[in-house]
Amino acid sequence: MKKNQQHYVAVIGGSVSGSEAAIQLAEKGFKVVVFDQMSLPYGKIEDGLPKWHAKLRDKEELAIDKKLQHRNVTFVPDMQLGKDIDFNDMVNNWGFSVVLLATGAWRDRPLPIKGIDKFIGKGLLYQNKFIKWFNHCHEAGYTGPHFNLPDGAAVIGGGLASIDVIKIIQIKNVQGKLLEHGIREDLFTMERGIDKVLDKHNLTMKDLGLKGATLFYRKTSYDMPLKPFSKPEQREKAREVSNKMLNITLRKYLFNFEPLSIPVGYIEENDFLKGIVFQKVEEKNGRFNPVKGSEFEYHTDLVVSSIGSLPKSISGLPFKGDLLDATGPGGCRIKGYDNVFALGNAVTGRGNISESRIHGRESAKNILESEFQWDEDQFQDHLRNLESNVDEQVDAIARQLTTKNCKTDEEIKTMLNKIKSLQQKVGYTGDFPAWKAKHTPVRLEEMPGKLA
Repeated sequence: MKKNQQHYVAVIGGSVSGSEAAIQLAEKGFKVVVFDQMSLPYGKIEDGLPKWHAKLRDKEELAIDKKLQHRNVTFVPDMQLGKDIDFNDMVNNWGFSVVLLATGAWRDRPLPIKGIDKFIGKGLLYQNKFIKWFNHCHEAGYTGPHFNLPDGAAVIGGGLASIDVIKIIQIKNVQGKLLEHGIREDLFTMERGIDKVLDKHNLTMKDLGLKGATLFYRKTSYDMPLKPFSKPEQREKAREVSNKMLNITLRKYLFNFEPLSIPVGYIEENDFLKGIVFQKVEEKNGRFNPVKGSEFEYHTDLVVSSIGSLPKSISGLPFKGDLLDATGPGGCRIKGYDNVFALGNAVTGRGNISESRIHGRESAKNILESEFQWDEDQFQDHLRNLESNVDEQVDAIARQLTTKNCKTDEEIKTMLNKIKSLQQKVGYTGDFPAWKAKHTPVRLEEMPGKLA
């Protein structure tokens, strides 16, 4: 144990993968320092999971809190790799035996239309920034961007994240129109079903003057990754469930769906994005191919791209395509480094809830009967899957650590002084509960009157 305690491990990113790696190593006797780019280490639980999942969010964040308060874990908030911390300096000069990257997937996959990113903020939004805005825009101290959500917006994507995006647009627009009629309905009631809210007030979308947003997907509703599967024989059942789940969602949130459509161009007016040119595709022998001459225009003042997330680029780290180039134990050793490993979404790029492959807890029947819980179930499956993968990776890494030379007392003292200096720089005293109480964002309460 004394030998293990002379090994210090840096974990970059304190959310699900990072906190799980930290607790696994801490319980084996290693000292772990967790750095997070945010004040609180909650990643997409805080900024990617829509705020109506209040109970799930709080439960998962408490689990992270417990892991990071282990006696062998030190937390350093508000430290961004590549900005506040130089990666190569940390790896080569700080004295860590191993550096683990659990930075997640925060970079939106670009919309595949040449030149379209010039419209970001001018009619084009990407999913990650959109969800972060929605989760925090109700806070009195919010200083980030604000977005208008016009009726008839286009959402491009097909996973659970794109469903969240279009639900937000529908909820915000219907809430606004109901207020014009003197009706105030809270976020949590709206999320349980816009259809039920309108029925209660004997209103329709047409009565409100709304046509609804449209979700565009490159395949069919059967092909949407809404019901994960891991074995070939489960594919057809998963396809049926995905189709039924989408139909339930369409009925409850009253948006439109345009399948077999890929974006190929844009409509510009006075330097603003005013629509997307789509092309239809057709399936033949399991492949989806564009149909010549099938282009059509969809005019709108807002396009939200929700086609996936990727790891952010970090200077000094090798990438293979869009993902970190990793091999070795657990498939996570960073190429060119003996002591740098990537965990979870940082190496897989699976930043969306739909990428979970654990699926056995609930049957298709149960999913369809629990209409409001299926996405929470899959999100929890995704988190448990990440933890399971991290457990395997950490075991492989820990076995190597025991064969490495331990750090000297002088090296450790120098490292700890540097870490303490970073904590002092941001005002963190080591009292995590007090720090959390000070930095937890304002929460919406699940009671009538709390708008989105």
